[in-house]
Amino acid sequence: MSASEKPHIPVLLDEVVDALACGPGGTVVDGTFGAGGYTRAILATGAKVVAFDRDPTVRRFAAGFPEDRFRLVEATFSEMDAVLGEGHADGVALDLGVSSMQLDEAGRGFSFMADGPLDMRMGDSGPTAADLVNTAEQDELARIIFVYGEERESRRIARAIVRRRAEKPFTRTLELAEFVEQALGGRRGAKIHPATRTFQGLRIAVNDELGELEAGLAAAERVLKAGGRLCVVTFHSLEDRIVKTFLGERAGRTPSGSRHAPPVAQGPAPTFRLLFNGAQGPSEAEVAANPRARSAKLRAAVRTDAPAWRAAA
Repeated sequence: MSASEKPHIPVLLDEVVDALACGPGGTVVDGTFGAGGYTRAILATGAKVVAFDRDPTVRRFAAGFPEDRFRLVEATFSEMDAVLGEGHADGVALDLGVSSMQLDEAGRGFSFMADGPLDMRMGDSGPTAADLVNTAEQDELARIIFVYGEERESRRIARAIVRRRAEKPFTRTLELAEFVEQALGGRRGAKIHPATRTFQGLRIAVNDELGELEAGLAAAERVLKAGGRLCVVTFHSLEDRIVKTFLGERAGRTPSGSRHAPPVAQGPAPTFRLLFNGAQGPSEAEVAANPRARSAKLRAAVRTDAPAWRAAA
């Protein structure tokens, strides 16, 4: 079995399926198909699945699914409402971030642990990470690494990259990873590789992951029927903050004003009701079996019938 064929273990699978409450006759959108882990579990409930993935290489995992209850669309999940229309889904599941398969396949250019082309694209079009690293202005490069990678030494890294690329452009993952490590003075007992945050920032920027998430949440709101359920699994604070803010606003949980200030007009009626407060995390058993689950968080909500919000959005 090659690295790219290693089984991808879906995170918080039981919790997602339980929160979706799907069953025969229902239609669920699996917005991040990957290796089909969520889809397989949802189909087992008797529901239909329309799956989305921008990565054309995942089609090999669609073999064997029932043709009368499964459809795979090669597109981003933010396009789900354009494909299905408004009010056509009973559930939407999103498992965000990069998949284990993409990380394990050196040729995709996501990993700083294996040598490959500096690509990082989840799809097969658009600028690569090499394009970004070799052409972005120093300030923009520092912003990407700081904001998306949450790297405090972003300016230092960006300055070093700009100096080095003037002599020789970056083309390989290990080349960049080792350079960032040197720029930061080596590992010196660091718990994570020094290039971890830089690679995260570049990957998010290359794929516009946060913009896609914001658009995807709005698309899920439109595609869900009243009573339909939205389940989102995140893996880092940037994603989780967006999901938490979106669901909080849509559930009418905006911060209240000061009692000393003039009254504020009420906003649109809520379009979601939270299934539970806060976020659910993995069990100790799941983390032991799949360390990738350690940072995962699940947030879920039920779509309410409130067209007033849609008109105002």
